[in-house]
Amino acid sequence: MKLNIAVLPGDGIGPEIISQALKVTEAICDKFGHDLVYEHALVGACAIDAVGNPYPDATHELCMSSDAVLFGAIGSPKYDNDPTAKVRPEQGLLAMRKKLGLYANIRPVTTFPSLVHKSPLRADLVDGTDFMCIRELTGGIYFGRPQGRSEDGRTAYDTCVYTVEEIDRIVRLAYKYAEQRRKKVTIVDKANILSTSRLWRQEAQKIEKEFPHIETEYMFVDNAAMQIIQWPKRFDVMVTENMFGDILTDEASVITGSLGMLPSASIGIHTSVFEPIHGSYPQAAGKNIANPLATILSAALMFEYAFNLQEEGQLIRNAVDASLAEGIVTEDIAENGKACKTTEVGQWIVEYIL
Repeated sequence: MKLNIAVLPGDGIGPEIISQALKVTEAICDKFGHDLVYEHALVGACAIDAVGNPYPDATHELCMSSDAVLFGAIGSPKYDNDPTAKVRPEQGLLAMRKKLGLYANIRPVTTFPSLVHKSPLRADLVDGTDFMCIRELTGGIYFGRPQGRSEDGRTAYDTCVYTVEEIDRIVRLAYKYAEQRRKKVTIVDKANILSTSRLWRQEAQKIEKEFPHIETEYMFVDNAAMQIIQWPKRFDVMVTENMFGDILTDEASVITGSLGMLPSASIGIHTSVFEPIHGSYPQAAGKNIANPLATILSAALMFEYAFNLQEEGQLIRNAVDASLAEGIVTEDIAENGKACKTTEVGQWIVEYIL
């Protein structure tokens, strides 16, 4: 198979972790006989510095012509610490989501046996956790209009907007994945307060009737936030709107014991983007200490979701599990001071695959 991908390293540790994920991708393609074609492009702060735009037209054109996008991270202290900056790296991420039609962010939340003791939650609560969060990406308060401030600057406002079409496609996607898993969908909203949530629940209740063989439950977001901590193993597929999903997926990420372990996929109308959930971690940039495993696991999701190559994705996960078991890990999860460099972890996984 021919795999045509766009590679967007981004800012901070992005280039280092993407480099390792790309090496693993090349190793998989070599082993299974796939033809890999890829091209790099700018996004984020480095794109602002180069061309004044965090998501340049040339980057968008490359993404549109690619079957998948392997993406690192966005963000720079240069812009974080400048409240007057008119263009910010994060605007590039929002623009990419909107222009590529990335409507669903998928974050698997799974525990790794060798890391259970690093979770802030009790081992008996988290061991065996395996659920999928699906966050709607193109609607909600992040994109709603109007938004802004009053003329005197003393009042600010944002608007949460959702359409039936946006709700329909994300809820149907949740049922699609639930059919491949343990056949349970949890729809998270705030229907007792918000009009948009009531529309979500109304539409979900219509769709639910088409899937009588799948268990459906509805949960208010505040209750879901508690249940993720109290009983994470009760969930299978969780689907929710943009801001709720942003918050809940970050909360769920601590279950594994390390942000550096969690991949994500953003499913789009035109193409799909695969990235780690952590940020650009500028303090570690250039030091060869960043954990590449979330990005490598994102490459596994790319093989599965973009190309339907399940065996290839599973081999990457097996390699990551083996590296954890052997203690071939970076300093964020290393025990007894036995930390490997970013490049050493990547190379070990490549050799395991080959």
